[in-house]
Amino acid sequence: MVCLHVRVQASNERAFDQHIGYCGIFYMFRKSLLSVVTLLVIAISGCTANRNDSPWASARPLGRDFSTYQATDEASAKSMDAPSIAEPVGVVTLQQSLAYALLNNPELAVYAWEMRVAEAGEMQASLLPNPEIEVEVEEFGGTGERRGFQAAGTTLQLSQLIELGNKRSRRMLIASLQSRLVGWDYEAKRLEVFGEVANAFVDVLAAQRQLGLADELARLAEEVLTTVAQQVEAGKDSPVEQTKAQVALSMVRIEKKNAYQHLASARKQLAATWGSKSAAFEQVTGQFEEILPVPSESQLLQLLTQNPDIARWAVEMEQRRAIWDLEKARAVPDPSVLGGIQHFNETDDTSFVFGFSIPLPLFDRNQAEVLAAQHNIAKAQQQRRAAELAVYTAVVDAYQRLSSAFTQVADLKTEVLPGAQSAFDAVTQGYRQGKFNYLDVLDAQQTLFEAKGQYVQSLAVYHKGRVEMERLIGQGIDTITDIPKP
Repeated sequence: MVCLHVRVQASNERAFDQHIGYCGIFYMFRKSLLSVVTLLVIAISGCTANRNDSPWASARPLGRDFSTYQATDEASAKSMDAPSIAEPVGVVTLQQSLAYALLNNPELAVYAWEMRVAEAGEMQASLLPNPEIEVEVEEFGGTGERRGFQAAGTTLQLSQLIELGNKRSRRMLIASLQSRLVGWDYEAKRLEVFGEVANAFVDVLAAQRQLGLADELARLAEEVLTTVAQQVEAGKDSPVEQTKAQVALSMVRIEKKNAYQHLASARKQLAATWGSKSAAFEQVTGQFEEILPVPSESQLLQLLTQNPDIARWAVEMEQRRAIWDLEKARAVPDPSVLGGIQHFNETDDTSFVFGFSIPLPLFDRNQAEVLAAQHNIAKAQQQRRAAELAVYTAVVDAYQRLSSAFTQVADLKTEVLPGAQSAFDAVTQGYRQGKFNYLDVLDAQQTLFEAKGQYVQSLAVYHKGRVEMERLIGQGIDTITDIPKP
């Protein structure tokens, strides 16, 4: 970009007064260059805007009553070592797990600091361009009268870029919107962590139930082995059947060990959600068998606007337009003004210097950046549509899985489990009476515990489906009114 530069120099105060109306200030301090520099810095630089903390995105109803990690200036000044947390012990509830995790989850803490970084960027955007100081020495080190510094002239001047087109306010707006976007990302991460904790808690509950079933199955297998042994001793059954019963008991004990290992792993996964590498608690407790009716699909779809992945796009579009406005403003050239004092060693005279420069927008008018910003707006519109479609699809899919799990749990509880238990009791009683053989008992036993195991798995699928749905709509299913009764 071509730059036009204009400079006015006055050899004495009167001449300078004819060109510049502020010569009185310089006349008072013409013997003190440092005083002039100080006055120019104060006059040109001005005051920068104070930083105002941007509001964090308003929390969705889901888990809004829980405290979350908040990054503070005091925290950044502390040691960079991982903070120690009070490990939950004994019996832990879902509410306690959520409270621990939302305060101590390291991934959530990362987003909290991202928010502080964005606020720092907002403060930086409010600052004015720095003035420039320049010292120039002329006509020295030559020959004749220009030898040494006797005839040298020294110029001390300050220059300041003056931004036109409201560039500074537009930068501040973009930085403020960026802070709001990070706030939405923080809220999305909070809901994600909420879901991760709830899912891990469900896994522990299910693992505890599976271990309980393995204990129950081992106890029944031992009772069956005792019954078979009595039948063999009485000559009513073959010793081979006793061997089969012993093998079945050994297999059940292996399953019990596997269930124990699975529970230990699930407990560690839950502890990891609040940043711990080991689980100090003993067990978790919750209403695992309690299920709630599923709202209609239309009721759930009406709550999509509460999803942070959708809500953030209103701010995203506003920021893209603000960037477009800034790029158009950058097409307006920014002038620079300068002022200073020139001293001549030969005559010990002093004069003042004033000038300004302005780029000439002959070639670069920032047209490419303006076009790119305009394209980014169109791109964001499509990204917004894609985000809305992705959330819509996720809700529809989660609704189908949740509804299916709810129906399956209800059927298992009311039909399958009572039938399997009744069949097992009848076969066991008949075996003692000689009406059935051991294979019938084993088959009835396997059917019963497969049904119970499926019941536990279906409950876990239901609760995880509910957790996913609540994350997508940003509120608990139990808070939705007008849900049809089962």
